[in-house]
Amino acid sequence: MRVRSVTFPCRAWLDCVLSDAQDERFAFLAEWYDPSAALLRRYQLLYYPKDGSVEMFDMKNQRTFLRRTKFDEIHPEDLFVGNRVNVFSRQLNLIGYGDQYTANKLGSKKERTLAMIKPDAVTKVGDVIQMIYDANLIVTKAKMTKLTWKQAADFYTEHQSKSFFNNLVQFVSSGPVIAMELMGDEAVSTWRKVLGPTDSGVAQKDAANSLRGQFGTDGTKNAGHGSDSLASAARELEFFFPSTTGHGPSNTAMYSDCTCSIIKPHAISEGKPTTHTDDILYLLNAEEFLEVYKGVVAEYANMVDELCSGPCMALEIHATDSPRTFRDFCGPADPEIARHLRPTTLRALYGKNKVQNAVHCTDLPEDGILEVISVFAVKKILDPTNAYKA
Repeated sequence: MRVRSVTFPCRAWLDCVLSDAQDERFAFLAEWYDPSAALLRRYQLLYYPKDGSVEMFDMKNQRTFLRRTKFDEIHPEDLFVGNRVNVFSRQLNLIGYGDQYTANKLGSKKERTLAMIKPDAVTKVGDVIQMIYDANLIVTKAKMTKLTWKQAADFYTEHQSKSFFNNLVQFVSSGPVIAMELMGDEAVSTWRKVLGPTDSGVAQKDAANSLRGQFGTDGTKNAGHGSDSLASAARELEFFFPSTTGHGPSNTAMYSDCTCSIIKPHAISEGKPTTHTDDILYLLNAEEFLEVYKGVVAEYANMVDELCSGPCMALEIHATDSPRTFRDFCGPADPEIARHLRPTTLRALYGKNKVQNAVHCTDLPEDGILEVISVFAVKKILDPTNAYKA
């Protein structure tokens, strides 16, 4: 037998084959609550950073749910356990890593820590959240609350023998605080660096751009708190956001002389939170909340998709004639019209279109309190999986 010819593939073709064989892939376990069936469905979500494509596998039925498809709405920084990602109108909760490679590659530096804005800096919450985003940290839970003396003492129990304990407890319980769960690479040390030295006087000299350097007064009235270790972070997060029973310290909603505002996901993701915050919600029952617009507003379905696309920030707003006053502050629903007629309003500054118009505000004066109650008092409007209990 004689070999008459041999054909070698071109180098470009060989490189392509090798590249495909070694195409990097990240795998996550994900859950999606199916409201029509009232079921929690579980998938394996695969993400290919090379071309930004995604693939989904139905774990219960053992079959491909979504073939590999290019999807530009997900980015590598969105992929961590505990986050939610929107894939073709399905809000997926990432509950675990799908393989050891993904855990090693994406999860090794991810940490959670507690950040607390103390009473002296609550009015600066917008500036603080901007500092958090600038440090590449993400707010995954948040709540404004008013601690009792006992709650503050329980929170700072490790300092009970210190001389400053009574003054610290008195100060922290003297007004509202904002507790936040932060997620990011080495979040514990990163947030403490943002805070700056404990003594605000030292911070003003040595770290003038730190949170305490800008907003603190002394060693007690020092604007913020941060967990000093992963163990402390776990304990302190459990205090404000219990994972088992209860809801932790209650929020500060008053349900009177108020109106409701929701900062939409696109504005949150672009780092444009406002300066007055009462709570953060991670999955509104958007269809129920926006039901009044069904059959009335042509963009209803898209409005629901937008509210479901990521974290949104809900606020109870107090002002004289609050529904009308806040609507004037938001501006016309269409940002293009707002930019022409009222260029300094929220929607003119931060809105993109009629759906992504930065912020929801109550339309009718009589609906203001009803919307606030539906968000802050009725727990069913939160994520039906109860993954987050505020």
